[in-house]
Amino acid sequence: MPAGTVTAIRQQNNDPQRVNVFIDGEFALGISLNTLARERLKVGVYLDESAWKRLVASEQADQALQQALRQLERRARSTAEIQRYLQRKGFSEPICAQTITRLRELGLLDDIDFAGRWIANRRALRPRGERALRAELRQKGIDPVIIEQALAADDSGMTEAERTEAAARAALPRYSGLADWVTFQRRLGGYLLRRGFAGEHIHPILINLWRELHPTSDIEEL
Repeated sequence: MPAGTVTAIRQQNNDPQRVNVFIDGEFALGISLNTLARERLKVGVYLDESAWKRLVASEQADQALQQALRQLERRARSTAEIQRYLQRKGFSEPICAQTITRLRELGLLDDIDFAGRWIANRRALRPRGERALRAELRQKGIDPVIIEQALAADDSGMTEAERTEAAARAALPRYSGLADWVTFQRRLGGYLLRRGFAGEHIHPILINLWRELHPTSDIEEL
């Protein structure tokens, strides 16, 4: 955009939080009220090339922040998720970094808190074993060190074996009608494995549950 003087600033019809800026009588760009205030832009201000670039960068930063905030309003997100989102939206690396720094300053991005809440939510609503939780958090871009810290800090008061048994008992009604051990073991065991529970915990629990369902079965022969 060539250098010039701001000759008009008009509120956009479809968005009262944005205005259109005119330079030397011609439309130049639309900006948010945040950018308008931050850059102290008003009619009569002369914009040279440097000032124009600063204005554009300021508006891009505001757009990135507002879009990131809308994502965080929907649900908590990890730093990597916000980074990927902004990159998909076409924001430059400096703008992405600036936005993430600002969100951290506001206390809206905290991977340690995110990991802890993710684990607690899974424990309460959709039980998963530690293997699955690690995989899910890695997919969210959480640092492995933070993942291990969050798992170690889990205060549910249950061991992994106890969590496995609780998940197995919750699912048991779906499999209790199976007539043979092999099918019971394969199907309920597969259910637990798919949810990230470890085989070393699953097998003894399956034996105990089968014995409860079929007290007369000789498990040693199975």
